[in-house]
Amino acid sequence: MRKSTGATEERAYRGSNGAESGIPGGTPRPGGPVRRRGGRLVLGLATAVVAAGTVAGTPAAAKSPDGGTAHARVGGSEVSCSSDDGDLAQRLSRKVADALRAHRGKAAVALYDRSSGTSCSYRAGTAYDSASVVKATLLAALLRQAEEDHRKLSPREKKLATAMITKSDNDSTSTLWREVGRGGVRHFLDLAGMKHTEPGRRGYWGLTQVTAGDQAKLLKLLTSDNRVLNAGSRAYELRLMHKVVASQRWGTPAGAPKDATVHVKNGWLSRATHGWRVNSIGAFTGGGHDYGIAILSQDNRTMGDGIRTVEAAARAVHRELNR
Repeated sequence: MRKSTGATEERAYRGSNGAESGIPGGTPRPGGPVRRRGGRLVLGLATAVVAAGTVAGTPAAAKSPDGGTAHARVGGSEVSCSSDDGDLAQRLSRKVADALRAHRGKAAVALYDRSSGTSCSYRAGTAYDSASVVKATLLAALLRQAEEDHRKLSPREKKLATAMITKSDNDSTSTLWREVGRGGVRHFLDLAGMKHTEPGRRGYWGLTQVTAGDQAKLLKLLTSDNRVLNAGSRAYELRLMHKVVASQRWGTPAGAPKDATVHVKNGWLSRATHGWRVNSIGAFTGGGHDYGIAILSQDNRTMGDGIRTVEAAARAVHRELNR
């Protein structure tokens, strides 16, 4: 697969010749592009049947109208939200829990909203296969290397980075992964405080272990002044995430306010165990907005199921933050 322009499975392969079937123990790539009919995603996919347990639970929220923390249970874990607005914390915890409870996939969520002093987490420290959301981290590592070398990205690097982010091109990613190196990615993670992310070994970048909490840290880093990435680097990466092709702008942007500037990177991958991984990270700025959402999922029966899980949670977040 040279370009990922639709709902085809992304491969976490080492080389760029397409010979790898995917990943160790992986499944063949199903065909079928994403098509939109009347604004609705239609996915042409071969399904991977897996055992997916139904998430169940009863919400139990703790309310503090003048700021505080609220919790709502989903299965054996809790959606925990804290906010300067106690009512918002209660609504968010309950609505996100409701959205996750209605879907089969096992998800993880982390979000922040600077304008309301709000943050939420659900299984935010649990590790998931990254699939292509790691590409945002890889670009940040490349930009950090360039800063340390006191240089700008070369035209070739810019071409590879653009294809990697806007089209989720796997060959470009494999090339940059080799050039930045696993050590270079690790160096960036250390600087960024992304302590729970483990770069994929033997070139399998799509098997990088990521957490929703660390992905939210990355979004915060890209949208605020810091000593890890300068303003030019941050603006460059956000600009590419804003230009992701239309067929890949699903996930966390679902339900986003029309006046928000959307920056997104998605990933999707099917393996023999835990079915479809469907992940999405998004930063929402402009128009008075300043928040980010990271949602990871696995054990989805199909890619479409995973997208529905991610988008249900994203819509709940956008709705409550923008009431």
